[in-house]
Amino acid sequence: MINLRSPFWHSVRKVLFIIGTLFLVTGVAMALPILTSLFYVGEGDFVPLCISSAISISLGVLMRWIFRSNIKLEIKDALFIATFGWVFVSAISALPFILHGSIPNFTNAFFEMMSGYTTTGATILNDIEALPHGLLMWRSETHFMGGMGFVTFAVLLLPHGMGGARLFKAESSPGQVLTGERFMARNRDAVVSLWIIYALLNIVQIILYVLGGMSLFDSICHAFGTVSTSGYSTYNSSMGHFDSAYFDWVTTIFMFLGGVSFGLFYFIYKRDWKTFSINTELRWYFSIFMFFALSISFLICGHTDDYGVANSLRHGFFQTASIMTTTGFSTVDYEMWPQAAQMFLVVVSFIGASVGSTTSGIKIMHYLLIWKFMVAVIKKAFLQPLAVISIRVNERKVDMMVVYISISYFIANIFLILFGSCVLVLTDNIDFASAMSAIVSALMNIGPGFGAVGPTHNFDFFSDAAKWFLSLNMLIGRLEMFSFLALLYPTYWRR
Repeated sequence: MINLRSPFWHSVRKVLFIIGTLFLVTGVAMALPILTSLFYVGEGDFVPLCISSAISISLGVLMRWIFRSNIKLEIKDALFIATFGWVFVSAISALPFILHGSIPNFTNAFFEMMSGYTTTGATILNDIEALPHGLLMWRSETHFMGGMGFVTFAVLLLPHGMGGARLFKAESSPGQVLTGERFMARNRDAVVSLWIIYALLNIVQIILYVLGGMSLFDSICHAFGTVSTSGYSTYNSSMGHFDSAYFDWVTTIFMFLGGVSFGLFYFIYKRDWKTFSINTELRWYFSIFMFFALSISFLICGHTDDYGVANSLRHGFFQTASIMTTTGFSTVDYEMWPQAAQMFLVVVSFIGASVGSTTSGIKIMHYLLIWKFMVAVIKKAFLQPLAVISIRVNERKVDMMVVYISISYFIANIFLILFGSCVLVLTDNIDFASAMSAIVSALMNIGPGFGAVGPTHNFDFFSDAAKWFLSLNMLIGRLEMFSFLALLYPTYWRR
Protein backbone atom coordinates (compact mmCIF):
# COMPACT_ATOMS: atom_id res chain seq x y z
CA MET A 1 0.00 0.00 0.00
CA ILE A 2 1.30 3.45 -0.98
CA ASN A 3 2.01 5.74 1.94
CA LEU A 4 1.14 9.24 0.70
CA ARG A 5 2.76 10.73 3.80
CA SER A 6 6.14 9.16 3.14
CA PRO A 7 9.16 11.39 2.37
CA PHE A 8 9.18 10.03 -1.18
CA TRP A 9 5.64 11.23 -1.95
CA HIS A 10 6.31 14.55 -0.25
CA SER A 11 9.22 14.95 -2.66
CA VAL A 12 7.08 13.96 -5.67
CA ARG A 13 4.42 16.48 -4.66
CA LYS A 14 6.95 19.32 -4.40
CA VAL A 15 8.50 18.47 -7.77
CA LEU A 16 5.16 18.24 -9.59
CA PHE A 17 3.99 21.49 -7.98
CA ILE A 18 6.98 23.35 -9.40
CA ILE A 19 6.73 21.61 -12.79
CA GLY A 20 3.13 22.84 -12.85
CA THR A 21 4.40 26.34 -12.10
CA LEU A 22 6.78 26.10 -15.05
CA PHE A 23 3.91 25.01 -17.33
CA LEU A 24 1.83 27.94 -16.11
CA VAL A 25 4.62 30.42 -16.83
CA THR A 26 5.16 28.89 -20.27
CA GLY A 27 1.50 29.19 -21.19
CA VAL A 28 1.26 32.80 -20.03
CA ALA A 29 4.47 33.66 -21.89
CA MET A 30 2.79 32.64 -25.16
CA ALA A 31 0.67 35.81 -24.89
CA LEU A 32 3.36 37.84 -26.70
CA PRO A 33 3.53 35.57 -29.78
CA ILE A 34 -0.28 35.35 -29.77
CA LEU A 35 -0.49 39.15 -29.93
CA THR A 36 2.14 39.09 -32.66
CA SER A 37 0.08 36.61 -34.70
CA LEU A 38 -2.94 38.91 -34.34
CA PHE A 39 -0.92 41.81 -35.72
CA TYR A 40 0.37 39.73 -38.65
CA VAL A 41 -3.05 38.21 -39.31
CA GLY A 42 -3.63 35.38 -41.74
CA GLU A 43 -0.34 33.49 -41.25
CA GLY A 44 -2.01 30.48 -39.63
CA ASP A 45 -0.20 30.48 -36.30
CA PHE A 46 -2.86 32.10 -34.10
CA VAL A 47 -4.91 28.95 -33.39
CA PRO A 48 -1.87 26.66 -32.74
CA LEU A 49 -0.46 29.21 -30.30
CA CYS A 50 -3.79 29.63 -28.50
CA ILE A 51 -4.32 25.87 -28.19
CA SER A 52 -0.75 25.37 -26.93
CA SER A 53 -1.12 28.19 -24.42
CA ALA A 54 -4.44 26.80 -23.17
CA ILE A 55 -2.97 23.31 -22.74
CA SER A 56 0.09 24.61 -20.90
CA ILE A 57 -1.90 26.90 -18.58
CA SER A 58 -4.51 24.20 -17.86
CA LEU A 59 -1.83 21.65 -16.99
CA GLY A 60 -0.03 24.20 -14.83
CA VAL A 61 -3.12 25.27 -12.89
CA LEU A 62 -4.25 21.65 -12.43
CA MET A 63 -0.86 20.47 -11.20
CA ARG A 64 -0.47 23.42 -8.83
CA TRP A 65 -3.92 22.72 -7.38
CA ILE A 66 -3.56 18.94 -7.05
CA PHE A 67 0.00 18.97 -5.75
CA ARG A 68 -0.14 22.29 -3.88
CA SER A 69 2.66 22.43 -1.37
CA ASN A 70 4.67 24.85 0.71
CA ILE A 71 7.10 22.25 2.06
CA LYS A 72 10.71 23.36 1.81
CA LEU A 73 12.70 21.99 -1.11
CA GLU A 74 15.63 19.72 -0.38
CA ILE A 75 18.76 19.94 -2.51
CA LYS A 76 17.84 16.63 -4.22
CA ASP A 77 14.48 18.06 -5.27
CA ALA A 78 16.12 21.22 -6.57
CA LEU A 79 18.66 19.27 -8.63
CA PHE A 80 15.93 17.17 -10.22
CA ILE A 81 13.80 20.21 -11.06
CA ALA A 82 16.74 22.25 -12.35
CA THR A 83 17.59 19.40 -14.73
CA PHE A 84 14.27 17.97 -15.87
CA GLY A 85 12.33 21.24 -15.68
CA TRP A 86 14.04 22.29 -18.92
CA VAL A 87 13.02 18.99 -20.53
CA PHE A 88 9.32 19.28 -19.64
CA VAL A 89 9.15 22.94 -20.65
CA SER A 90 10.94 22.32 -23.96
CA ALA A 91 8.52 19.49 -24.74
CA ILE A 92 5.37 21.55 -24.15
CA SER A 93 6.88 24.60 -25.84
CA ALA A 94 7.26 22.55 -29.04
CA LEU A 95 3.45 22.25 -29.39
CA PRO A 96 2.90 25.44 -31.47
CA PHE A 97 5.36 24.29 -34.13
CA ILE A 98 3.90 20.78 -34.26
CA LEU A 99 0.27 21.95 -34.41
CA HIS A 100 1.10 24.56 -37.05
CA GLY A 101 3.01 22.02 -39.12
CA SER A 102 6.14 24.13 -39.59
CA ILE A 103 8.11 21.55 -37.57
CA PRO A 104 5.88 18.44 -37.61
CA ASN A 105 8.55 16.12 -36.22
CA PHE A 106 8.60 16.11 -32.40
CA THR A 107 12.35 15.45 -32.24
CA ASN A 108 13.08 18.49 -34.40
CA ALA A 109 10.61 20.69 -32.51
CA PHE A 110 12.05 19.60 -29.16
CA PHE A 111 15.60 20.24 -30.43
CA GLU A 112 14.62 23.74 -31.54
CA MET A 113 13.04 24.56 -28.17
CA MET A 114 15.86 23.05 -26.10
CA SER A 115 18.27 25.07 -28.21
CA GLY A 116 16.16 28.16 -27.52
CA TYR A 117 15.82 27.77 -23.75
CA THR A 118 19.46 26.77 -23.24
CA THR A 119 20.46 29.84 -25.33
CA THR A 120 22.37 27.63 -27.76
CA GLY A 121 20.89 29.04 -30.96
CA ALA A 122 21.48 25.90 -33.04
CA THR A 123 18.61 25.32 -35.46
CA ILE A 124 17.18 22.59 -37.68
CA LEU A 125 15.25 25.08 -39.84
CA ASN A 126 16.32 25.31 -43.47
CA ASP A 127 14.20 28.39 -44.16
CA ILE A 128 13.72 30.49 -41.04
CA GLU A 129 12.02 33.28 -42.97
CA ALA A 130 9.19 30.94 -43.99
CA LEU A 131 7.92 30.76 -40.40
CA PRO A 132 4.98 33.01 -39.43
CA HIS A 133 5.79 35.98 -37.21
CA GLY A 134 4.06 34.57 -34.12
CA LEU A 135 6.20 31.43 -34.14
CA LEU A 136 9.34 33.46 -34.82
CA MET A 137 8.49 35.59 -31.79
CA TRP A 138 7.93 32.48 -29.64
CA ARG A 139 11.21 31.03 -30.86
CA SER A 140 13.06 34.20 -29.83
CA GLU A 141 11.15 34.56 -26.56
CA THR A 142 12.52 31.22 -25.39
CA HIS A 143 15.91 32.94 -25.50
CA PHE A 144 14.69 35.78 -23.32
CA MET A 145 13.30 33.37 -20.71
CA GLY A 146 16.28 31.02 -20.85
CA GLY A 147 18.91 33.75 -20.67
CA MET A 148 18.57 34.37 -16.93
CA GLY A 149 17.65 30.76 -16.20
CA PHE A 150 14.00 29.92 -16.82
CA VAL A 151 13.64 27.57 -13.88
CA THR A 152 14.84 30.22 -11.43
CA PHE A 153 12.00 32.45 -12.63
CA ALA A 154 9.67 30.06 -10.83
CA VAL A 155 11.27 31.22 -7.57
CA LEU A 156 9.09 34.33 -7.81
CA LEU A 157 5.93 32.21 -7.81
CA LEU A 158 6.86 29.85 -4.98
CA PRO A 159 5.45 30.25 -1.48
CA HIS A 160 7.81 31.92 0.97
CA GLY A 161 9.95 29.41 2.79
CA MET A 162 9.63 26.69 0.15
CA GLY A 163 13.33 26.82 -0.61
CA GLY A 164 13.67 28.86 -3.76
CA ALA A 165 17.29 29.53 -2.84
CA ARG A 166 18.09 25.86 -3.35
CA LEU A 167 16.44 25.94 -6.78
CA PHE A 168 18.40 29.07 -7.68
CA LYS A 169 21.65 27.47 -6.56
CA ALA A 170 20.97 24.20 -8.38
CA GLU A 171 20.49 25.99 -11.71
CA SER A 172 23.36 28.45 -11.25
CA SER A 173 26.87 28.04 -12.55
CA PRO A 174 29.37 26.58 -10.07
CA GLY A 175 31.49 29.62 -10.91
CA GLN A 176 28.87 31.96 -9.49
CA VAL A 177 29.78 30.89 -5.98
CA LEU A 178 33.52 30.64 -6.51
CA THR A 179 34.42 33.86 -4.77
CA GLY A 180 31.69 33.62 -2.14
CA GLU A 181 30.29 37.05 -2.98
CA ARG A 182 26.62 37.78 -2.32
CA PHE A 183 25.15 41.07 -3.38
CA MET A 184 21.80 40.69 -1.60
CA ALA A 185 20.60 38.85 1.42
CA ARG A 186 17.19 37.57 0.25
CA ASN A 187 17.16 35.28 -2.76
CA ARG A 188 13.75 36.39 -4.04
CA ASP A 189 14.92 40.01 -4.02
CA ALA A 190 18.06 38.96 -5.87
CA VAL A 191 16.04 37.23 -8.61
CA VAL A 192 13.75 40.25 -9.02
CA SER A 193 16.69 42.65 -9.29
CA LEU A 194 18.53 40.44 -11.78
CA TRP A 195 15.45 40.17 -14.00
CA ILE A 196 14.87 43.95 -13.86
CA ILE A 197 18.47 44.64 -14.94
CA TYR A 198 18.16 41.99 -17.65
CA ALA A 199 14.87 43.44 -18.95
CA LEU A 200 16.25 47.00 -18.96
CA LEU A 201 19.23 45.95 -21.09
CA ASN A 202 16.82 44.34 -23.56
CA ILE A 203 14.65 47.47 -23.67
CA VAL A 204 17.62 49.78 -24.27
CA GLN A 205 18.84 47.58 -27.10
CA ILE A 206 15.37 47.45 -28.70
CA ILE A 207 15.24 51.27 -28.63
CA LEU A 208 18.69 51.54 -30.23
CA TYR A 209 17.69 49.09 -32.95
CA VAL A 210 14.47 50.99 -33.69
CA LEU A 211 16.35 54.30 -33.81
CA GLY A 212 18.62 52.73 -36.44
CA GLY A 213 15.66 51.84 -38.64
CA MET A 214 15.05 48.19 -37.71
CA SER A 215 11.39 47.16 -37.44
CA LEU A 216 9.98 46.75 -33.92
CA PHE A 217 9.39 43.04 -34.52
CA ASP A 218 12.98 42.39 -35.64
CA SER A 219 14.29 44.64 -32.87
CA ILE A 220 12.52 42.62 -30.16
CA CYS A 221 13.56 39.26 -31.60
CA HIS A 222 17.21 40.20 -32.06
CA ALA A 223 17.45 41.93 -28.67
CA PHE A 224 16.03 38.75 -27.07
CA GLY A 225 18.83 36.81 -28.78
CA THR A 226 21.61 39.27 -27.87
CA VAL A 227 21.51 40.10 -24.15
CA SER A 228 20.66 36.45 -23.46
CA THR A 229 23.70 35.58 -25.63
CA SER A 230 21.61 33.11 -27.60
CA GLY A 231 21.68 33.86 -31.32
CA TYR A 232 18.29 33.12 -32.91
CA SER A 233 17.60 35.50 -35.78
CA THR A 234 14.47 35.99 -37.89
CA TYR A 235 16.57 35.71 -41.06
CA ASN A 236 18.50 32.89 -42.70
CA SER A 237 21.66 35.01 -42.92
CA SER A 238 21.45 36.11 -39.27
CA MET A 239 22.65 39.67 -38.61
CA GLY A 240 24.30 39.64 -42.03
CA HIS A 241 20.82 40.20 -43.48
CA PHE A 242 20.91 43.87 -42.45
CA ASP A 243 24.46 44.53 -43.69
CA SER A 244 24.63 47.49 -41.32
CA ALA A 245 27.68 48.64 -39.39
CA TYR A 246 25.42 50.43 -36.90
CA PHE A 247 23.42 47.29 -36.06
CA ASP A 248 26.60 45.20 -35.89
CA TRP A 249 28.28 47.54 -33.38
CA VAL A 250 25.13 47.83 -31.24
CA THR A 251 24.87 44.03 -31.20
CA THR A 252 28.57 43.66 -30.39
CA ILE A 253 28.28 46.00 -27.39
CA PHE A 254 25.25 44.20 -25.96
CA MET A 255 26.74 40.76 -26.57
CA PHE A 256 29.76 41.91 -24.58
CA LEU A 257 27.49 43.28 -21.82
CA GLY A 258 25.63 39.96 -21.77
CA GLY A 259 28.96 38.36 -20.94
CA VAL A 260 29.47 40.54 -17.85
CA SER A 261 28.39 39.22 -14.45
CA PHE A 262 24.97 40.67 -13.65
CA GLY A 263 26.06 41.09 -10.05
CA LEU A 264 28.41 43.83 -11.28
CA PHE A 265 25.49 45.69 -12.86
CA TYR A 266 23.84 45.68 -9.46
CA PHE A 267 26.99 47.08 -7.84
CA ILE A 268 27.06 49.84 -10.47
CA TYR A 269 23.42 50.64 -9.72
CA LYS A 270 24.27 50.88 -5.99
CA ARG A 271 27.35 52.99 -6.87
CA ASP A 272 29.62 50.47 -5.21
CA TRP A 273 32.55 51.39 -7.41
CA LYS A 274 35.15 49.61 -5.28
CA THR A 275 33.61 46.16 -5.78
CA PHE A 276 33.36 46.92 -9.48
CA SER A 277 36.92 48.21 -9.82
CA ILE A 278 38.63 45.31 -8.01
CA ASN A 279 36.81 42.60 -9.99
CA THR A 280 39.61 40.46 -11.38
CA GLU A 281 37.46 38.50 -13.80
CA LEU A 282 36.14 41.66 -15.50
CA ARG A 283 39.69 42.83 -16.20
CA TRP A 284 40.58 39.42 -17.63
CA TYR A 285 37.37 39.35 -19.68
CA PHE A 286 38.02 42.76 -21.23
CA SER A 287 41.72 42.04 -21.87
CA ILE A 288 41.13 38.64 -23.47
CA PHE A 289 38.29 39.98 -25.59
CA MET A 290 40.35 42.92 -26.86
CA PHE A 291 43.34 40.69 -27.63
CA PHE A 292 41.37 38.25 -29.77
CA ALA A 293 39.13 40.90 -31.38
CA LEU A 294 42.11 43.01 -32.46
CA SER A 295 44.12 39.95 -33.52
CA ILE A 296 41.31 38.57 -35.69
CA SER A 297 40.64 42.02 -37.14
CA PHE A 298 44.33 42.27 -38.09
CA LEU A 299 44.34 38.78 -39.63
CA ILE A 300 41.31 39.43 -41.86
CA CYS A 301 42.31 42.99 -42.82
CA GLY A 302 42.94 43.05 -46.56
CA HIS A 303 41.63 39.47 -46.96
CA THR A 304 39.34 40.75 -49.73
CA ASP A 305 38.62 44.14 -51.22
CA ASP A 306 35.71 44.53 -48.77
CA TYR A 307 37.95 44.09 -45.74
CA GLY A 308 39.42 47.50 -45.11
CA VAL A 309 40.31 48.64 -41.62
CA ALA A 310 36.75 49.68 -40.68
CA ASN A 311 35.08 46.48 -41.90
CA SER A 312 37.84 44.29 -40.45
CA LEU A 313 37.31 45.83 -37.02
CA ARG A 314 33.54 45.60 -37.40
CA HIS A 315 33.48 41.91 -38.32
CA GLY A 316 36.44 40.96 -36.12
CA PHE A 317 34.92 42.47 -32.98
CA PHE A 318 31.43 41.18 -33.82
CA GLN A 319 32.47 37.58 -34.42
CA THR A 320 34.80 37.51 -31.40
CA ALA A 321 32.00 38.78 -29.17
CA SER A 322 29.52 36.35 -30.73
CA ILE A 323 31.66 33.25 -30.17
CA MET A 324 33.25 34.28 -26.86
CA THR A 325 29.88 35.08 -25.28
CA THR A 326 28.38 31.91 -26.86
CA THR A 327 25.78 34.02 -28.70
CA GLY A 328 26.17 32.58 -32.18
CA PHE A 329 25.11 35.49 -34.39
CA SER A 330 27.03 35.90 -37.64
CA THR A 331 27.50 38.72 -40.13
CA VAL A 332 29.63 36.84 -42.65
CA ASP A 333 30.78 33.31 -43.42
CA TYR A 334 33.86 33.25 -41.20
CA GLU A 335 34.89 29.90 -42.69
CA MET A 336 36.07 31.93 -45.68
CA TRP A 337 38.54 33.82 -43.47
CA PRO A 338 42.25 32.91 -43.21
CA GLN A 339 42.96 29.75 -41.25
CA ALA A 340 44.71 31.70 -38.49
CA ALA A 341 41.59 33.82 -37.88
CA GLN A 342 39.42 30.70 -37.78
CA MET A 343 41.82 29.07 -35.33
CA PHE A 344 41.53 32.09 -33.04
CA LEU A 345 37.73 31.71 -33.12
CA VAL A 346 38.08 28.06 -32.16
CA VAL A 347 40.24 29.08 -29.18
CA VAL A 348 37.69 31.74 -28.20
CA SER A 349 34.90 29.13 -28.25
CA PHE A 350 36.70 27.27 -25.45
CA ILE A 351 37.00 30.35 -23.23
CA GLY A 352 33.56 31.87 -22.66
CA ALA A 353 32.78 35.01 -20.70
CA SER A 354 32.06 35.77 -17.03
CA VAL A 355 30.37 33.71 -14.33
CA GLY A 356 27.01 35.08 -13.28
CA SER A 357 26.32 36.25 -16.85
CA THR A 358 23.87 34.87 -19.43
CA THR A 359 26.69 33.06 -21.22
CA SER A 360 27.74 29.43 -21.12
CA GLY A 361 31.11 27.83 -21.80
CA ILE A 362 33.99 27.10 -19.46
CA LYS A 363 34.10 30.75 -18.30
CA ILE A 364 37.00 33.03 -17.52
CA MET A 365 36.81 32.60 -13.73
CA HIS A 366 37.75 28.94 -14.04
CA TYR A 367 40.73 29.75 -16.26
CA LEU A 368 41.73 32.53 -13.89
CA LEU A 369 41.81 30.21 -10.90
CA ILE A 370 43.54 27.40 -12.80
CA TRP A 371 46.20 29.83 -14.05
CA LYS A 372 46.86 31.24 -10.58
CA PHE A 373 47.02 27.72 -9.15
CA MET A 374 49.42 26.55 -11.87
CA VAL A 375 51.74 29.52 -11.28
CA ALA A 376 51.67 28.88 -7.51
CA VAL A 377 52.43 25.16 -7.95
CA ILE A 378 55.38 25.81 -10.29
CA LYS A 379 56.71 28.40 -7.87
CA LYS A 380 56.43 25.99 -4.95
CA ALA A 381 57.85 22.99 -6.85
CA PHE A 382 60.88 24.65 -8.43
CA LEU A 383 61.55 28.05 -6.88
CA GLN A 384 60.27 28.30 -3.32
CA PRO A 385 59.56 24.82 -1.84
CA LEU A 386 58.55 26.27 1.53
CA ALA A 387 56.03 28.71 0.05
CA VAL A 388 52.37 28.37 1.05
CA ILE A 389 50.02 28.23 -1.92
CA SER A 390 47.46 31.03 -1.69
CA ILE A 391 45.07 32.03 -4.46
CA ARG A 392 43.51 35.49 -4.33
CA VAL A 393 40.67 36.83 -6.48
CA ASN A 394 39.03 40.24 -6.02
CA GLU A 395 41.54 40.93 -3.22
CA ARG A 396 40.18 37.95 -1.27
CA LYS A 397 41.66 34.56 -0.53
CA VAL A 398 39.92 31.71 -2.32
CA ASP A 399 39.34 28.38 -0.62
CA MET A 400 41.38 25.61 -2.27
CA MET A 401 38.26 23.48 -2.71
CA VAL A 402 36.99 26.14 -5.10
CA VAL A 403 40.19 25.77 -7.14
CA TYR A 404 39.72 22.00 -7.24
CA ILE A 405 36.15 22.53 -8.50
CA SER A 406 37.46 24.72 -11.31
CA ILE A 407 40.04 22.12 -12.33
CA SER A 408 37.42 19.35 -12.21
CA TYR A 409 35.02 21.46 -14.26
CA PHE A 410 37.64 22.06 -16.96
CA ILE A 411 38.58 18.37 -17.13
CA ALA A 412 34.91 17.32 -17.27
CA ASN A 413 34.31 19.65 -20.22
CA ILE A 414 37.23 18.25 -22.18
CA PHE A 415 36.16 14.68 -21.42
CA LEU A 416 32.57 15.35 -22.54
CA ILE A 417 33.78 16.97 -25.78
CA LEU A 418 35.94 13.95 -26.64
CA PHE A 419 33.26 11.44 -25.62
CA GLY A 420 30.49 13.31 -27.42
CA SER A 421 32.53 13.64 -30.62
CA CYS A 422 33.06 9.88 -30.68
CA VAL A 423 29.33 9.28 -30.21
CA LEU A 424 28.40 11.56 -33.14
CA VAL A 425 30.96 9.93 -35.45
CA LEU A 426 29.59 6.50 -34.54
CA THR A 427 25.91 7.41 -34.87
CA ASP A 428 26.06 9.59 -38.01
CA ASN A 429 29.42 8.74 -39.59
CA ILE A 430 30.39 12.38 -40.10
CA ASP A 431 33.93 13.74 -40.21
CA PHE A 432 35.52 14.10 -36.78
CA ALA A 433 36.13 17.87 -37.16
CA SER A 434 32.42 18.54 -37.74
CA ALA A 435 31.47 16.12 -34.95
CA MET A 436 33.76 17.86 -32.46
CA SER A 437 32.55 21.29 -33.58
CA ALA A 438 28.92 20.20 -33.14
CA ILE A 439 29.58 18.96 -29.61
CA VAL A 440 31.47 22.12 -28.67
CA SER A 441 28.61 24.15 -30.15
CA ALA A 442 26.01 22.24 -28.11
CA LEU A 443 27.95 21.85 -24.86
CA MET A 444 29.16 25.47 -24.83
CA ASN A 445 25.72 26.65 -26.07
CA ILE A 446 27.28 28.55 -28.98
CA GLY A 447 25.08 27.56 -31.93
CA PRO A 448 27.03 27.65 -35.20
CA GLY A 449 30.43 26.04 -35.40
CA PHE A 450 32.69 24.89 -38.21
CA GLY A 451 32.50 22.36 -41.02
CA ALA A 452 29.09 20.75 -41.47
CA VAL A 453 27.65 22.98 -38.70
CA GLY A 454 29.25 26.22 -39.87
CA PRO A 455 27.49 29.60 -40.05
CA THR A 456 25.88 28.81 -43.43
CA HIS A 457 24.61 25.37 -42.35
CA ASN A 458 22.27 23.97 -39.67
CA PHE A 459 21.70 20.80 -37.64
CA ASP A 460 18.86 19.32 -39.70
CA PHE A 461 21.03 16.65 -41.33
CA PHE A 462 21.70 14.86 -38.04
CA SER A 463 19.77 11.69 -37.24
CA ASP A 464 17.07 11.73 -34.56
CA ALA A 465 19.40 9.87 -32.19
CA ALA A 466 22.12 12.48 -32.71
CA LYS A 467 19.65 15.33 -32.18
CA TRP A 468 18.54 13.87 -28.83
CA PHE A 469 22.17 13.46 -27.85
CA LEU A 470 22.97 17.04 -28.86
CA SER A 471 19.90 18.25 -26.93
CA LEU A 472 21.26 16.47 -23.86
CA ASN A 473 24.60 18.22 -24.33
CA MET A 474 22.84 21.59 -24.60
CA LEU A 475 21.13 20.92 -21.28
CA ILE A 476 24.34 19.73 -19.61
CA GLY A 477 26.17 22.80 -20.88
CA ARG A 478 23.45 25.21 -19.74
CA LEU A 479 23.44 23.69 -16.25
CA GLU A 480 27.26 23.71 -16.35
CA MET A 481 27.08 19.95 -15.88
CA PHE A 482 27.50 19.59 -12.09
CA SER A 483 23.74 19.60 -11.40
CA PHE A 484 23.25 16.97 -14.10
CA LEU A 485 26.23 14.82 -13.10
CA ALA A 486 24.99 14.75 -9.50
CA LEU A 487 21.94 12.82 -10.74
CA LEU A 488 24.20 10.03 -11.99
CA TYR A 489 25.34 9.14 -8.48
CA PRO A 490 23.44 6.12 -7.06
CA THR A 491 23.31 7.85 -3.68
CA TYR A 492 21.11 10.56 -5.20
CA TRP A 493 18.28 8.08 -5.77
CA ARG A 494 18.43 6.61 -2.29
CA ARG A 495 15.92 7.89 0.22
